Amino acid sequence: MKKQLVALAVVALATGSAMAQANDTLAKIKASGTIALGVRDSSALSYTLGNGKYVGFHTEMGERIVDDLSKAVGKKLSVNYVLVTSQNRIPLVQNGTVDLECGSTTNNATRAKDVEFAYNTYMEVVRIAVKANSGIKDLKDLSGKTVATTTGTTSVQILRKNERAQGIDFKEVMGKDHSDSFLLLESGRADAFVMDASILAKNISTAKNPKDFAIVGPELSVEPIACMMRKDDPAFAKAVNESIARQMKDGSLAKLYDKWMVQPVPPNNVALGLPLSEATKAAWANPNNKPAEDFAKK
Repeated sequence: MKKQLVALAVVALATGSAMAQANDTLAKIKASGTIALGVRDSSALSYTLGNGKYVGFHTEMGERIVDDLSKAVGKKLSVNYVLVTSQNRIPLVQNGTVDLECGSTTNNATRAKDVEFAYNTYMEVVRIAVKANSGIKDLKDLSGKTVATTTGTTSVQILRKNERAQGIDFKEVMGKDHSDSFLLLESGRADAFVMDASILAKNISTAKNPKDFAIVGPELSVEPIACMMRKDDPAFAKAVNESIARQMKDGSLAKLYDKWMVQPVPPNNVALGLPLSEATKAAWANPNNKPAEDFAKK
């Protein structure tokens, strides 16, 4: 009986230790010398050049956070880039596969139940991409059309809730990722692609003929975009936010934004042409991780 109790105690201690480390990301990355950075393959904020090379505003910002975390844990951390999708990004953060996700995730109250959001670093607007010769200029022109969006995103729900879209009947098709959704538009299987404007601009910039496409219609919403971390790990969240706040304060984040969102970028040396918005400037001036619901019209 004593042996059984001792065995149970050992198992409990081991389980408790594993759970503690799962919620102590600083200890985890210090022990391994590696941090898993979640990235995307076709977002303007995070995308791939192929051969395992990931770039973009949020990707490089994430790398700078890692540099600061290296100082915090007292050793140089190597980065393991983990490609995530709209569908799997939250589960991969929750189960420990990804330590810090810096893709293009909207910070909202529903997701905040499952993950911790860092400070908002980009204020996104949702808009509509169409073929330039489609004749689609506004929401009312979507009536009877096929509208694409990406599985696991919030864009079509936002479109349907928009006051100006009331009574508009359209068919919805889903791409498995952003590049797949854009392909639906490019191939004519969809008449429009509703998504974050930065993602639309990125996909248009890498199309064979960027001038064949246009971003039209009103801003359907303004949404905060932020990096994700596991919940209940205040020390790691504090370290990540301190790095982001430093980048905001010393002007390095603004330079990084200009590099990736305004100037010509690889692989096609085409500029996204998305100057820093007043909403993003305001987020940087007063760092916060308020969810999208706080920015919705009251």
